[in-house]
Amino acid sequence: MRSKACCAVREIVLATRNAGKLQEMGEFALPWGVRFVALPQEISLPPETGKSYLENAQLKARAAHLALGRPVLSDDSGLEVAALGGGPGIYSARFAGEHADAAANNALLMERLRGAKTRQARFRAVLVLKSARGEWTTEGAWEGEILKAPRGCGGFGYDPLFYLPELGRTAGELTRVEKSSRSHRGQALRRMLELLRDIPEL
Repeated sequence: MRSKACCAVREIVLATRNAGKLQEMGEFALPWGVRFVALPQEISLPPETGKSYLENAQLKARAAHLALGRPVLSDDSGLEVAALGGGPGIYSARFAGEHADAAANNALLMERLRGAKTRQARFRAVLVLKSARGEWTTEGAWEGEILKAPRGCGGFGYDPLFYLPELGRTAGELTRVEKSSRSHRGQALRRMLELLRDIPEL
């Protein structure tokens, strides 16, 4: 059986300014022989003008790779709520406005769902890895429900409102290990790391 971890740790730039993502994804990837490093502050990411998670992830990965000349992993993800017709979707991070924080986004979501007959939702994520040798894509989805009030202070974003009936807890009440093993981003990242085992060089 092949080991998850490579003999030498490979460094990949993570194209995000979200410290929570960098920590969660970094802890998950290290046993696989991959170390994620922060995007240098002087590198600007392009606006997320794509019409899908894939397009937005590609925009960021390609721009950062072009600027740095190094392997870059980017993700785009969002919350899709049935009662909102699948929204906020690709606009999840700026649901309450271009510079909204998680508290504002969560407050607006609770307001919009007041009186809703269904609270079913899913998180979706798409990852794009761009290097001089090519481009690879993986994705994942996580089913749950939206609570009427937040629970838990872990994770980030909508996690305190995203309830998992099979666990009886929200994503905000999970440990980082529990979340990474189940989440949309964790699923997509595991698939990407599995692909990397068969790519000798980036």
